[in-house]
Amino acid sequence: MGRYTRLRRIEALDPRRDYQQIFWWTTQYEFPWDYLQGVSVAFLRDYGIPRISRLLDRTQEFERTGRKRYDDTVLIAYEMVRDGLDSEHGRATAQHLNRIHGRYRIANEDYLYVLATTVVGPKRWIDRYGWRPLCRQETESLAQVGRRMGEMMGITELPDDYTGFEQLLDSYEKEKFAYDPANRRVAAATLRVVVDLYPRLLRPFVSRVVLALLDGPLLTALGLHRQPLWLRTAAHRALRARAALVRRLPSRPEHRPHRPKPRTYPFGWTLDDLGPHWAHERPLPGPAGEEAR
Repeated sequence: MGRYTRLRRIEALDPRRDYQQIFWWTTQYEFPWDYLQGVSVAFLRDYGIPRISRLLDRTQEFERTGRKRYDDTVLIAYEMVRDGLDSEHGRATAQHLNRIHGRYRIANEDYLYVLATTVVGPKRWIDRYGWRPLCRQETESLAQVGRRMGEMMGITELPDDYTGFEQLLDSYEKEKFAYDPANRRVAAATLRVVVDLYPRLLRPFVSRVVLALLDGPLLTALGLHRQPLWLRTAAHRALRARAALVRRLPSRPEHRPHRPKPRTYPFGWTLDDLGPHWAHERPLPGPAGEEAR
């Protein structure tokens, strides 16, 4: 398969009708690493909203079991789309996620913002650091998958397209980004999860590289320092060099989609493994908060 063969297939599809197929090809074949990086940055953006970071800070999940909390978030999203959002497994995963969230009082506007970060964050990362920018169909598939996930979670006032998600994210950050000590604590705990993947001697440098890739308003909201220009430039050029290399590699074969390899579950996982232990002891709430029958 040629490097751009799958892109031509994607461009022939309708993103309103075929969004799940497009999303699967985009995230599991074309940009698996870049998509994950975009989602990781999206996590950090959530912490720029004090109301969100205070809730996460109170749970202490990132402080106590940060690696598992991070892995579970990535895996739940993967499990929702693995067999299709409307498959039996996709619906069961959405119910499980609703059960976890049902313990907390979360404003609909915060749900909307967090969802928007998972739509816009990967798009912006891939356009900047991927081996090619996303095409129109791929961009819209991110929005349609996000919208369907939101419907399954009972979120209301969902944007209709990618432009709507992007406008929501930018306006919400402009209004709500503000420093709070909880922002810094949750961000620091998450950064520790990220840098712990690297040898101990490299961790301080890796932490600085991660910060070098974040924008000024986010760093201010997190109470973290902007890195020097030389480091920001070096990080940007290194990622662009990686993109140039990946562009010359063969396309991922159809029989070998990307599969998460979380450190928390070296021998595999089931849906029952994901989330806090108490989440498996409550009745399943429906998408609008009603108990499933």
